[in-house]
Amino acid sequence: MKWQRVPLGPLETNCYLFVGDQQECIIIDPGDEGAKLHSIINKQKLKPIAILLTHAHFDHIGAVDQMRDVFHIPVYIHKKEADWLNNPHLNGSQMFMMGNAVQQKPADYIIHQEDTLTIGEFTIELFETPGHSPGSLSYYIKDLSTVFAGDTLFLGSIGRTDLPGGNHQQLLTSIKQKLLVLPDDTMVLPGHGAETTIGNEKRMNPFLAE
Repeated sequence: MKWQRVPLGPLETNCYLFVGDQQECIIIDPGDEGAKLHSIINKQKLKPIAILLTHAHFDHIGAVDQMRDVFHIPVYIHKKEADWLNNPHLNGSQMFMMGNAVQQKPADYIIHQEDTLTIGEFTIELFETPGHSPGSLSYYIKDLSTVFAGDTLFLGSIGRTDLPGGNHQQLLTSIKQKLLVLPDDTMVLPGHGAETTIGNEKRMNPFLAE
């Protein structure tokens, strides 16, 4: 198994292609530029089987319907943000996109609690990591020593909490109780910017000294 980072849209939101041994893949956070993402997937002859969303801010969901419709695959989201997909106020597009509202169809699967998710050949542990948004999820792949952390934890930083449903203390609790307990060599794949490791963030992240 392997992963590929594909920055998309004006905010360079990281979409990830989580690829298995048989070229099946899971699309994580298809935020924008659906045609570009579609081209990358086709050129590599990948076979998407699902879309996982770390959360439902506009820059992480902009190409959801395009990917879902072209590949005929289901979308997964946390229950606390199930109604954000088609609500421009909640997903932030009304505020930041200057009238270009982002509205997507409802998700196919609603995640209600932490669990282990099996999709095709992939086994994924779901961590609820609210704070940046109330339904933020992190997806942990134990066999790959990797966690897809969305906008919860970044290289040297943490997610913003000044958007609807954000909570700074809750974010710090999520990071410390759900992510920093992972092995130090766990790769952290954030929603923006470069990857890091749990060990690196324990040592160097100034926000985690609080």
